[in-house]
Amino acid sequence: MIFENTPLTGVFLLQPRVFGDERGFFLESWNEQTFRDAGFDLNFVQDNHSRSAQGILRGMHYQTEKPQGKLVRVTAGAVFDAVVDLRRDSPTLGQWYGVELNAVDHRMLWIPPGFAHGFYVLSDYADFQYKCTDYYHPASEISLAWDDPAVGIEWPLLAGTRPRLSAKDEAGLPWEGVPLIG
Repeated sequence: MIFENTPLTGVFLLQPRVFGDERGFFLESWNEQTFRDAGFDLNFVQDNHSRSAQGILRGMHYQTEKPQGKLVRVTAGAVFDAVVDLRRDSPTLGQWYGVELNAVDHRMLWIPPGFAHGFYVLSDYADFQYKCTDYYHPASEISLAWDDPAVGIEWPLLAGTRPRLSAKDEAGLPWEGVPLIG
């Protein structure tokens, strides 16, 4: 597993070793010892899997109580994955990072607790899977507005069309109104 730094403190892009031949491929997406050897002492308590159609944007979500660290990957299709640092004392507070994750190169993203997270589906559909370090806590879930100009995420919207959003995501809060973590 290769752990690559990103511009945001604590966020890593990961490239697993992929073994493939004419029959298909094998990769190890999680190995506690491999991560511990790289300096990550993680305890995952929940795995999630979502399927979304092209043009769907899910996010930018986070929890003020029980913030979740997430190890995210795409197992079918492709998404543009984005995170925003909401950690009060972080040197990268308010900054965002985005990367394409897809089922071809198998890259994953480690997002520590304290980040808003979301993704936009680029392919016909995408299966998005992620491991969480804490349980879903709907009472403290917040949505940061996906298109807030103060944050300025550069979403690669298909043909310039507006993404399809849930009602919760349509009502996302502006940067000035979101509670910070820590």
